Amino acid sequence: MRVAIIGGTGFVGGYLTDAMLHAGHSVSLLVRQGSQSKLRQAEQVQTVIGDIADSESIRRLLKGCDAVVYNVGILRESKRTGVTFESTQYEGLVNTVNAALDVGVRRLLLMSANGVKIPGTRYQETKCRAENFALKSALDVTVFRPSVIFGNPRGTMEFATQLRNEMVRPPVPAINFIKGCSSSDSAVVMSPIHIDDVASAFLVALEDDECIGKTYALGGPENLSWKEMVARIAEAAGHNKWLVPMPIGLMRIGATLFDSLPFFPVTRDQLTMLEEGNVADPAVVKNLIGREPAAFSVRNLAYLGD
Repeated sequence: MRVAIIGGTGFVGGYLTDAMLHAGHSVSLLVRQGSQSKLRQAEQVQTVIGDIADSESIRRLLKGCDAVVYNVGILRESKRTGVTFESTQYEGLVNTVNAALDVGVRRLLLMSANGVKIPGTRYQETKCRAENFALKSALDVTVFRPSVIFGNPRGTMEFATQLRNEMVRPPVPAINFIKGCSSSDSAVVMSPIHIDDVASAFLVALEDDECIGKTYALGGPENLSWKEMVARIAEAAGHNKWLVPMPIGLMRIGATLFDSLPFFPVTRDQLTMLEEGNVADPAVVKNLIGREPAAFSVRNLAYLGD
């Protein structure tokens, strides 16, 4: 099977590409001009230079393919450069669906996110609208909604590595987000899922027609508080870390003042989503891939070692 991947040069995309190639599928990637150096498997994949805003380049990518993976998302907008939730998470998906219909590709695997909804944050709403558009189209669609994804970034960036760099390594206390004034009242709970399990879920869905029309929330085996996650990251990185409780409401005031400035670590929308939590039933991914999902353990975070 020839599979087109849009969003194949980053952390998750690299693992998706590896999984498809390892399973014997051929892979075509849409690559922005100037991003060719990000390809890990350049000699094993076919590439098309283009952009998700350019429907013609998407059609060139999809010609001769049997399926397409749309794996595009951002955590923060850059309106100055035109990189917005609307353009990347919704309009790019619409262009992909229409191009697939034009060239006769019927199978679509869509990377969404856990907790998307309308009404919600701009991130959540554009992801949710993309899901709705895809599922209402004539394509055979499977949607994945993972919790936070972790694993060896292999030169890119992922959740645990970012927290190590921004919270664990600096010689200052790390922040523990709390709801009120009690240090035990965690404002953040997540179900971290390993990238290998996410890639396996995509591969299973690609090869199993029973997954068509379904939406899967993917989460690891534990629901962990922010404090627990930072503690495991610190241990894996070989650091002792003191956490200072920070009411999420106080952070929201700062985000309101500095939301548009890139130096501020979180946006108002990100704080809202953190406070809502991000958990998923581990039985979903276990039943899908046929094994226990990997834990957010010190052993599985060994790639963080300094």
